[in-house]
Amino acid sequence: MGMTDPVADLLTRIRNASRARHESVEVPWSRIKEGITRVLVEEGYLQEARKVKAKEGAGEQLHIQLKFDKENNPIILGLRRVSRPSLRIYVGAKKIPPIRKGLGINILSTPKGILVDREAQKAKVGGELLCSVW
Repeated sequence: MGMTDPVADLLTRIRNASRARHESVEVPWSRIKEGITRVLVEEGYLQEARKVKAKEGAGEQLHIQLKFDKENNPIILGLRRVSRPSLRIYVGAKKIPPIRKGLGINILSTPKGILVDREAQKAKVGGELLCSVW
C-alpha cells in the first residue's frame, strides 16, 4: 500500500530521530522532500542532506545529517505539518503567519519552488503552507 502523506512521513522521521539523538536518518527520495530539507539546511536546522543510492531495492534515498547543540540537544524543537492531503492550506504573501513570534519558520510550496516564509514574502508570492519549524 502506498504512502498517503510523504511530507508528514519525512517530518515524523526527522522529529523521531532528533529526539532519539540519532546522528542521521534516511528517507525515500522525492523532489519535494529534497526541497524541504534544502530549506532546513539553509536555515541551520539540519547539518546536511544529500541524495544517495538505496542499499536495497530500486530508487534513491535522502541521507539527512541532524544537528545538535553543545549539550547534545536537538536544534529542531518542533516540526508541524500544516497543510495536509485532506485539508490544503494556501496563504498569500501578506498573510503568512509568524511562528513563535519570528523565532521559527514556515516552509511554503510556491510557483518559484519551495521557499522559507521570508523569501516568499520578499518575492511577493504565496502558496501552500507545508510545515512549520521551530
